[in-house]
Amino acid sequence: MTVRFGAVTVDWLGLATIRLEGRTGAVIYADPGPEEYDVLDDEPKDADLVLVSHDHHYDPESIRRVARDDAVVLVHESIDAAEIDRVDEGPEDLPYDVERVRDDESFVLGPLDLFTTPAYNDPAGPHVDDDGSPYHLERRGCGYGVTVDGVTAFWPGDTDVLPIHEDLAVDLFCPPIGGTFTMDRREAAALAERIEPDLVLPVHYDTFEAIETDADAFVVEVANRGIPVVLDDPTGR
Repeated sequence: MTVRFGAVTVDWLGLATIRLEGRTGAVIYADPGPEEYDVLDDEPKDADLVLVSHDHHYDPESIRRVARDDAVVLVHESIDAAEIDRVDEGPEDLPYDVERVRDDESFVLGPLDLFTTPAYNDPAGPHVDDDGSPYHLERRGCGYGVTVDGVTAFWPGDTDVLPIHEDLAVDLFCPPIGGTFTMDRREAAALAERIEPDLVLPVHYDTFEAIETDADAFVVEVANRGIPVVLDDPTGR
C-alpha cells in the first residue's frame, strides 16, 4: 500500500526500507534490503538518493537494485565492509557518487535538504544484549531527515529515543517500533507526542521474531495522543 501525504508518497518495503517520492519526481530510499526482508519488485533502479544508516543495513546488492546509474549514495562514516561478514564490497567500490556522513550534519543535495542525527542504544537502557552491551554503539550510525517538495520526513535509524529527537521539526515521522534493537512501540508513541508530526508511519517491526510487536496497539496509542497515524503492510495483506 502506498501512503500519500501532501506532495509525497511513502512506502514501507520491509524491515527498515522506506521509499519516498516527491511530486516533482525525486525518489529516495532509506536502508534498502537485504533482499529477504523487503518486497521490492525485481530491480526498480529508480532511486536518485540512497541513505544507509549503519553497517547492519549496508547491503551493496540492494543498493544496486534500487539506485539509478547517476544516484547519490549517503553512508554513515563508520561503515567498513571489512567488519561485515556478509559483504565484500565497500561503499567506495560502488559505481555511484558515494558520500560519507556524520551523525550531526545538515546539508543540501540539489533540491533536497537533509540532516542526520545520532542513532544508538543507551548502555544503561533496556536495548542491550545478554552481556549488557548495546546492540548499536554511539557514533556507529545515524538517522536521516530529508525535505522533499516541502515535506520533511524523518527515519531515526536503529536507535533508542534520544534527547535530540524532541527538538526536531518533522512532518512525516517513521519510527522503528519493534523493540529489542530499537525503541519499542510505547517509547515511539511517546516520542511522536513530543515531536507532534503531521503523520506517523511505523517501520522496523514484525520482520522476524525478535521485533514482533502489536502494531494496532501502537496506532491506538498514537491516535489517542491526537497524532495522525497510518500502517503500511509491506506484504500487501
